[in-house]
Amino acid sequence: MSKIALWQPKKADIEKTNLFKFINFVNSEYNKDFTEYNDLYVWSINHIENFWEACLKYSEIKLSKPYESITSKAKDNEFNIPRPNWFYGSKLNFAENLLKHQDDSLAIIHWAENHEPIRITYKELRQKVTKLSNGLRILGLKKGDVVAGFVSNTPESVIAMLATTAIGAIWTSCSPDFGYRGIMDRFGQTKPKVLFAVNGYSYNGKLFDTLEKISQVSNDIDSIEKTIIIDKIDIEHHVSNSKFLTWDKLMDNDEEELIFTQVPFDHPVYIMYSSGTTGTPKCIVHGVGGTLLQHWKELFLHTDLKKGDRISYFTTCGWMMWNWLVSSLNIGATIFLFDGSPSYPTLNVLWDSIEKERLNIFGTSPKFLTASQKSNIIPKKSNNLDSLRVILSTGSPLSNENFDYVYHSVKENVRLSSISGGTDIIGCFALGNPMLPVFSEELQSIGLGMKVESWTEEGNSLINETGELVCLEPFPSMPIYFWEDTNNQKYYEAYFNYFEGVWRHGDFVKVTPNGGLIILGRSDSTLNPGGVRIGTAEIYRIVEAMPEIKDCVVVGPKHEDDIRIILFVVMQDGYELNPELKHKIKGLIKEGATPRHIPKKIKEINEVPVTKSGKKVEIAITKILNGEEVTNTSALANPESLDQFRNIEL
Repeated sequence: MSKIALWQPKKADIEKTNLFKFINFVNSEYNKDFTEYNDLYVWSINHIENFWEACLKYSEIKLSKPYESITSKAKDNEFNIPRPNWFYGSKLNFAENLLKHQDDSLAIIHWAENHEPIRITYKELRQKVTKLSNGLRILGLKKGDVVAGFVSNTPESVIAMLATTAIGAIWTSCSPDFGYRGIMDRFGQTKPKVLFAVNGYSYNGKLFDTLEKISQVSNDIDSIEKTIIIDKIDIEHHVSNSKFLTWDKLMDNDEEELIFTQVPFDHPVYIMYSSGTTGTPKCIVHGVGGTLLQHWKELFLHTDLKKGDRISYFTTCGWMMWNWLVSSLNIGATIFLFDGSPSYPTLNVLWDSIEKERLNIFGTSPKFLTASQKSNIIPKKSNNLDSLRVILSTGSPLSNENFDYVYHSVKENVRLSSISGGTDIIGCFALGNPMLPVFSEELQSIGLGMKVESWTEEGNSLINETGELVCLEPFPSMPIYFWEDTNNQKYYEAYFNYFEGVWRHGDFVKVTPNGGLIILGRSDSTLNPGGVRIGTAEIYRIVEAMPEIKDCVVVGPKHEDDIRIILFVVMQDGYELNPELKHKIKGLIKEGATPRHIPKKIKEINEVPVTKSGKKVEIAITKILNGEEVTNTSALANPESLDQFRNIEL
């Protein structure tokens, strides 16, 4: 039986979309007669070079030197990594493309817990970047140097990144709630020359002083020549350190013309970090042009972001969604930066921001939607959401209950777009689509130019069956390399070792008959009882929808010669995990999934261990239950929560 669409675009609205106009451009430029999205998608994966060239032309990404070829063979390495050099011979600058708009329209709106909103125009943003970039040049920063940000989601973070990349230097960042070990595991590897750091931050109404931590990091990383302190909370600078310099002091220089250092298309722009929950984080390097082009495609074509739109995403500077959001400046949109807790002073604060700031595109997570639903928040009654066109969600799969909540309690005429990709590609494999309907639990479409399939372990393609997410063709936002990765060995082992020469992402997916995608959880945390592979998301969507359950995590530790599924639950106030509730949980899982999904044990815990970006850490829990050591907990938001699993009776 075919699914019923929860949202369907009108023909007149489709013709106003950026994607529809891009199809007309492709038809004209490449002598095609495409009328549907699928026509364009098939062409984009079968004519990879033509598609990405069309994106480059239509996006008006500024090149100071034209390309000699769309792709060329990358330098030889010991491993079979099918990553070409893109737009070989061209030169450009990342910041120059994000700052090409220079008018009095708003570039940034910033909300924080401990101060009034801040608004910055594109003209003002460029002036601030000019001053900071000049200050960094005075300090001796040059092309290829690394600049690190131990920063919160504020305008200064955006300005620092733009000033860094204007020089052709490389930006890397993490959020200020990281502990000393977590910072050292990241910045200690990439050896920044300059460190930007907030003196503290506010979260959930509490102030956190970070100066002592900053001083320790600044002293222990020898490469750091200057640490720029950004005052975000009102405290005295009680740390004496010759490396320290204030933001205001660095900005106090004779403003000169903003110089944009031109670099090759594949020159590094960002260093991102894997979660690091089971070992030292991988340092993933992304290129200038590939990041610009991929983000333009995803924001302009798939999200339908237009110049003058207002877009938000609840994120920290330690998650790739911050980098993704900031790329909206390339399109001339206003980015809304929120720094603080999504539940302070109430869980209405983000819904209020949509109304007060007239946001058009609102980015969030399934966890926030679930929390809003369980708190009986009904935004369509409490807020005016007339401006809202699109809700984006990522971090984990959206459940059927999340879709129901949005369309019943938030807004009927809104496009709810689940998107999925990751730090590895600084973008998405599948995401929204303004030309296609929305179906419950599905990501609307595979991204243009991304030849994504679901594969069996033998490498056979599947439709509407669970398999490994693979991508069969290269794309510009593949990492250009891993930091200090000799002969690309770590790069190869991360993506191309499972299926020789084919990108395997580590997600379980179904490709639906209508071309959508259903994400079923990480395949590297796959449950495999009796040799049957089960994705954790299939259990989460059922259990997390129960009013008695606040949160849960499911793992598959070893048991005799097999594994067994163990479900850990955090109870809502007023409920207890008794035999009746356990029976109910098992019944719902059997009905909503299969008998194979039913856990052998259901145990109560105090809280679920999660990374700082909110992702459950099944692998670390499994290791503990298997008697193995978890060597790196610095990426966790609540590392102490692992202790409850060490002596738990199963």
